[in-house]
Amino acid sequence: MTARPIAVVGASAAGLAAAEALRRGGWRGPLTLIGDEPHLPYDRPPLSKQLLHGAWEPDRLLLRTEEQLAPLGLDLRLGTRATGLDVATRTLTLDGGESLRCAGVIIATGVGARTLPGADRIAGVHTLRTLDEALALRGRLAHGGTPGRRLVIVGNGVLGCEAAAVARELAHDVTLVGIEPTPMAAAVGTEVGELLAEVHRARGVRLLTGAVDGLETAPADPDGSDPQITAVRLASGGSPGSGAAGGSSRLPADLVLLAIGSRPAVEWLADPALDTTDGLRCDEYCAAAPGIYAAGDVARWDHPVHGRPLRFEHRMNATEQGMAAARNLLAELAATADATGVSEEAPAPERRPFAPVPYFWSDQYDLKLQAYGLTAGADRIEVTVLDRAERRVLALYGRDGHAVGVLAAGLPPRRIRALRAVIATPLPWEEARERIGAATAGD
Repeated sequence: MTARPIAVVGASAAGLAAAEALRRGGWRGPLTLIGDEPHLPYDRPPLSKQLLHGAWEPDRLLLRTEEQLAPLGLDLRLGTRATGLDVATRTLTLDGGESLRCAGVIIATGVGARTLPGADRIAGVHTLRTLDEALALRGRLAHGGTPGRRLVIVGNGVLGCEAAAVARELAHDVTLVGIEPTPMAAAVGTEVGELLAEVHRARGVRLLTGAVDGLETAPADPDGSDPQITAVRLASGGSPGSGAAGGSSRLPADLVLLAIGSRPAVEWLADPALDTTDGLRCDEYCAAAPGIYAAGDVARWDHPVHGRPLRFEHRMNATEQGMAAARNLLAELAATADATGVSEEAPAPERRPFAPVPYFWSDQYDLKLQAYGLTAGADRIEVTVLDRAERRVLALYGRDGHAVGVLAAGLPPRRIRALRAVIATPLPWEEARERIGAATAGD
């Protein structure tokens, strides 16, 4: 009996990790990796850093070359989009009309960039999620090799701040606009965000608070090309004290980057058996339904330590969850009639809850932020500025009386690693404070 394939939807870091883990775990049947981009799996964090800066070329972002992928024996479908999934039969529909009935499916489609209505028809307005988008923006920033282009970045979260840092290092005129007055406040809290604001202002970034009311363009050329962006309009009512535009709500722009967040790529999942509210809802094993698993940015799963559903758009989580989803899918298949493709020589797998310690980092100028645990949504934050001039900072994040996250900048690597152990399991707030103090003694 020929085994049905396992399909991994999303040729991403999570998807690649899942495919490799399936082979390591003993899956010998057909294995299909489907990606909507034409590129081999690549690393996304450098898009807004080294690649945008011009320090790296695209080939350096590849997670695996064709030669390295060959031993996996993949049915590799690049430039192919999944358009539907029948959960009961585990049947995928692809954009060419093909149906693929599977033994199991791992969904790793990630997220897409949010945009503004009509922005895709305006030249000079960019989003930054894919390799092609990053290269397009890099090309405009490097246009003619001339610095000093007026770049307006809409959105002062992680992506907007990282792109602002790169553009300033390239000597462009940068305005960073956010609805909230403090950069990255939702991710790291107001006090750490204010320190980041100091860094950006010192580098010449103009920080404004306000909502976008519209995009202005020059008249379109008779040749039918898209109209060119000329300005961003902000709605009135910003806070003058935070640098809002006030009465001067028109921001001239040669380029605009929309960094206004992301949306989980679940629009193709219409089967009512799946919950696609803020990502694909999964249990603690990363299972969305029997034989259907999810990993990476798209997955919202029950974190067994924190006791609630969480979704992370973090690079390390993508790899770890891809491996966990593969392991748990194989364990499920091994216990059913769908075990045809599982090697009899492979150790009997067991499903295990996925309980990672979240980790993320952000590079802005010469500053590197690193965080473990949950920093967003904290109801208590304690920030210790160890050295303001050197930007050495430590922050502890709490929720419901327990410490759940920690962030540091300017600390030695050994100290950063020590912080992970403190919040791997949420501790009472005072106990965590004491352990953090012991872990960073002498800094």
